[in-house]
Amino acid sequence: MSTLQLRLATSGDLPAINEIYNHYVLHSTCTYQDEPSAAEERVEWFAAHGADLPVTVATQEERVVGWASLSRFHKRSAYRNTVENSVYVRPELHGRGIGSMLLVDSIDRARACGHHTILALIDMDQAASIRLHLKLGFVEVAHLKEVGFKFGRWLDVVYLQLML
Repeated sequence: MSTLQLRLATSGDLPAINEIYNHYVLHSTCTYQDEPSAAEERVEWFAAHGADLPVTVATQEERVVGWASLSRFHKRSAYRNTVENSVYVRPELHGRGIGSMLLVDSIDRARACGHHTILALIDMDQAASIRLHLKLGFVEVAHLKEVGFKFGRWLDVVYLQLML
């Protein structure tokens, strides 16, 4: 595998970010979104991010192979130092360390931005994602039963937290 590069995302990366994300919308419980995101929605999402809520991409030979983001956990101002992380990797490239690199980078960026804590809301069926977060110091703080409904079944979510 050629060298991976991590960098801040640009608007030019949004089609690839959306392509990766929409695969999981249609085929996975790692997102509870049911309908693919339109390009306009992705532009709006990206505009809600910035220096304190970075979106990063992993590239290989200039192709986006994964992405990560830090997003507001809640719109109320007292939550301003709490962020939620997301990490998505092209499905054919799982198990190659791309997700780990993206998550470590997100943690470093969260610290540099002065955030206090990162939350990861992960479907209980996503064992690899849970393991990755636990490996990097996140701890389970909540298990919410049957809060999502996708693919004809009820889904549980685990909340993992990393104090910075």
